[in-house]
Parts: sequence; C-alpha cells; structure tokens
Amino acid sequence: MTPPGSSAVLAARRRIGQALFLRVAGPDGARHRDRIHGRPGPRWFEPGSPITRVHGDASMFVGGIRALLLQTLHPAAMRAVSEHSGFRGDMWGRLARTSRFLAVTTFGHAEDAQQAVDVVRAIHDRVTGTLDDGTPYAASDPHLLLWVHVAEVDSFLLAHTVYGKEPLDQAGRDTYVAQTAEVARRLGVVDPPTTEAELRAALAAYRPELRGTEDAREAVSYLLFRPPLPLAARAPYGVLVAAAIGLMPRWTRRPLRLPWLPVSERTVVRALGAAATGAIRWAMSPPSSQAERAG
Repeated sequence: MTPPGSSAVLAARRRIGQALFLRVAGPDGARHRDRIHGRPGPRWFEPGSPITRVHGDASMFVGGIRALLLQTLHPAAMRAVSEHSGFRGDMWGRLARTSRFLAVTTFGHAEDAQQAVDVVRAIHDRVTGTLDDGTPYAASDPHLLLWVHVAEVDSFLLAHTVYGKEPLDQAGRDTYVAQTAEVARRLGVVDPPTTEAELRAALAAYRPELRGTEDAREAVSYLLFRPPLPLAARAPYGVLVAAAIGLMPRWTRRPLRLPWLPVSERTVVRALGAAATGAIRWAMSPPSSQAERAG
C-alpha cells in the first residue's frame, strides 16, 4: 500500500490542485500570477489586511462557485452573461476572469490594478441588451453592478468564515467589506456597503428582483455537472460544488433546482469541504512547504 506521504501521493495531490487552479485562473493563470505578485511597487492594500487574507485563501474556490450560482438569480445579470459571454454563459471563463481581476486589484501593482478596472469598465460600457419583457439592461448600470458586487463579497466572506484557514473576527469582516467597497467604487458602484450589516441589508433589498430563469438553470447545470476537468480532479471539484451549494441560502434552492439537505450540509459536506480546501491550500503552496508538512 502506498504511504500517504509518498512522492506518488504528493505528486497526485499537486496535479489535482494545479488542474483546479488552471480552471479557476485560466490557462495563463501562472504567468499572470508571477506578474501580479512579482512586480515591485505600491499596492492598493497592505499585505496581511483582511482583503488579502480572504482573497488569498483556498476558500475562494468555494466562494467563487457560490458567487456564480447566486449571481445567476438576477435576470438582467444572467442575460448579460448569456448574451455576451459565449457558450452557456461561459461560466468557467467568467470565473477565470473574475479570479484574475480579484488577484490584480488585491495583490497587484497599483498601476496594474487601475488598468484592470479600466478594462472592465470599458467592457461593461459595451454590454447592453433587452430582457424578454422589453426592459433594457446595461452592465454599467450601478444597480446591476451593485448586485454583482454584493453577491461576490457575501460569497467570498461566507466561504472564508466557514472554510478559511484563519477566519476574521467581526472587525476584520467589516474591514474586508469596506476594502472591497474601494474597488467597487472604481468600477462604478454607487454607495457600496462598508460593513457586514450593510452587506446583508443590500442583499436583502434585491430579493424581489431575483428568480430562476431558464438561462440561469442552464448555466448552473453547465457549471455543476459538466466541468472541463481531468477525471482525477472531478471528485475534488464535486466536493467544492457541494460545499458552495451548502452555503447558498435556502430560498435559492428551488429557483435554481439545487438540493436542500440541511443535516448533511452541516456535517458531511462541511467536513469534506474543509478537507478539500485544505488539500488545495496544500497543493498550491511551495513544494518545500509541502515536504515539511508531509514529513
């Protein structure tokens, strides 16, 4: 029997971690990561501050999936993705672009961060269309931008609270929300929440606008059941998906046709989710650190 700390097991765990990283960060993820972290100069946020702790943690794999699921519930946001982002709303491509944007604005040089914001704003200006009832939509609409922002921030913060290596206290969570608001304002969001309580209130205010559409359910099905991953990485990805679904509010399950298993989600799923995020955290750490922990 192969011992748990053998080189074959370590290599397999690293391959799985890299496969998941490639899907979330995109094929050029490693190159962008080197520039983001390697270019010397000023940053928007101090190392070790709440936003760097949340966005640098493996729990973001769960938070990113949860954010995409939650965002599909706004018909205008989902239609914009479906009509302007390619096949099935290109959920994986969107996840990669969001991952890169978060990395640049959180950890990158201030000039690169501002350039990333400028690129996104230029793209938003071109994304317009009409809903089935004739209502026009625009990705640059501050109201729509706020929905995307609060759905992301709530997802990242909740995933970090449940699965993060070092969860934030209340002051840290409020600081995190305030720091993400700095980026949101640059993107065109008007009056973003700056505390966790304001974040909850902003999310609740959108409830009357949210519903499950065919576009949303199709995108969710693609994201959950057809991941473009090697076979070895599909089981760990399935655990991340289950963990993300387990963090979705109960009222979102029926519109998106997601399962609701409260006992399992609090016990089995959370245990597996913690194990999966821990494995990803290990797999994406430097090889020398892995050897020390395995020894």
